[in-house]
Amino acid sequence: MSVDKQAIQEQTAETIAALLADGAPEDGIYTIEHHLASPDFTKLEKAAVELVKAGFHVDDADEFELDDGSRWFAFAAVSELPLERDKIEAQALEVAELADESGVEYDGWGTYFGDDEEE
Repeated sequence: MSVDKQAIQEQTAETIAALLADGAPEDGIYTIEHHLASPDFTKLEKAAVELVKAGFHVDDADEFELDDGSRWFAFAAVSELPLERDKIEAQALEVAELADESGVEYDGWGTYFGDDEEE
């Protein structure tokens, strides 16, 4: 695995543009949730420990089943940031690199604003 910097940059630009188009205040502080997943709970747990050391809040892992019947685990690493592309992009790259080093998948980031808690 390797970190796809361009994909992270594109996802960050698209997500911020969509949030602003939907009326998100530019000057707000947002809860940013970075999503990590793996079929190997031990590897995911290792990533969680490293993210806590890096200052993130880590949600409890959820277990889910894919269409092929395989079981996976996932959690969100949470932080608070302004809606600034460079800051979010740098953090996403940091989390993606840590995920890569831990052997788990980084599945991007999301946030919500107002009373709407959908990513």
